[in-house]
Amino acid sequence: VQLQASGGGLVQPGGSLRLSCTASGSIVSIGVMGWYRQAPGKQREWVAAIRRDDSTTYADSVKGRFTISRDNAKNTVYLQMSSAIPEDTAVYYCYANAYVTYWGQGTQVTVSS
Repeated sequence: VQLQASGGGLVQPGGSLRLSCTASGSIVSIGVMGWYRQAPGKQREWVAAIRRDDSTTYADSVKGRFTISRDNAKNTVYLQMSSAIPEDTAVYYCYANAYVTYWGQGTQVTVSS
């Protein structure tokens, strides 16, 4: 399984940004996909996940502001970020759980005016 993340960038506080993660390879084996993030000087933090049945879970820090979704036809998972705050600044990593956990490359999100 290979994961390609994209969509990072600079967003103003209160703004929105959408991250994408496209999977290729043995995608039929994928159960859960989701996102982690890592801010400078901090440990990696789990953000959100979506399962095959489209059920979703979120970290308390992003609940109500972020939405994770998937487009099965495009093998892509999205993370819609809204009401961004400076604390959302981090490198965001998508992951996929198959028989092992696969990681995409990080995409930088900076929330700043």
